[in-house]
Amino acid sequence: MNSLILRSKLAKFIRSFRMGILHLYGYKNIDSNVIIESGIKLDKLNKKGIHIGSGCLIASGTTILAHEHIFVKPDGSYYFKDTFIGNNCFVGVNSLICPGVHIGNQVVIGGGSVVTKDIPDHCIAAGVPAKVIKSGIQMNNHARLEGEFRYKE
Repeated sequence: MNSLILRSKLAKFIRSFRMGILHLYGYKNIDSNVIIESGIKLDKLNKKGIHIGSGCLIASGTTILAHEHIFVKPDGSYYFKDTFIGNNCFVGVNSLICPGVHIGNQVVIGGGSVVTKDIPDHCIAAGVPAKVIKSGIQMNNHARLEGEFRYKE
């Protein structure tokens, strides 16, 4: 068997296994067609508050939060704020997605970015805090740039 085919099948199995574990632990609002690399940190207090659409790739070291830690209710409990990542998005290595943020469809979040506010559809956002640096992009269902924005050698 070709080593590339074997590697592809193994990667698919590992992704499926990882998603099964996440669903088992209560992360039910993450689409099964998402690639989540190793070493990501998902909010443990509001597991149902993390929503990730189909065709996304969440790179290693990313943190996604869905509760406020600094502001607490009078009874001492935390404010839960659902966090949404749309379809066909790429979140770069070591990014931080803050609670309550809505990231649109077909969005690229640059590596190391801190997303503190909503990001609209079809754009690239990067920085601390993340700001839109390019609009009008198209992504395919594997979280890769399409059309005129594709990498050119």
